[in-house]
Amino acid sequence: MAVDVVRVAQTGQTDLVALLRRFGLQTTHLSAGQNIAGSYWGESEAGLIGNTLYLRDDTPVHSVLHEASHFICMDAERRNQLNRDAGGDYDEENAVCYLQILLADHVNGMDRTRMQADMDAWGYTFRLGSARAWFEQDAADTVKWLQARGLIDAQGEIAWRARD
Repeated sequence: MAVDVVRVAQTGQTDLVALLRRFGLQTTHLSAGQNIAGSYWGESEAGLIGNTLYLRDDTPVHSVLHEASHFICMDAERRNQLNRDAGGDYDEENAVCYLQILLADHVNGMDRTRMQADMDAWGYTFRLGSARAWFEQDAADTVKWLQARGLIDAQGEIAWRARD
């Protein structure tokens, strides 16, 4: 069953690549049907090896920003050994989800509302039943985690750097 989510082909990929480059991520755009190296979930999901994010036109933007957010949120030691499985704990996974929602506001054809809807449609699960409810009502600890690592500022804005 196809899920209606925003895909890379719908974004004006140049801006998406430029956004990721701000964090030291390179992108490799693969042809339709090509295997996506470093993909944890397979199929059309983005892949991550080192500082390279692999994607195709049919890759969901939520997947691209999720994997990019893993790269941003992990420490340098893990980032240097990264190959497919970003690892991390519960708090870091929440930080990744929160950051991908913030990043969505900087992608053509996307914003945080659409990201939250795409996350729900794809099957991300949150205690309050939706990505939006979690983001707006239950993510204070996640905001503190991101701020403590210098990934967002005191106003909740993206700091535009990866974790040290």
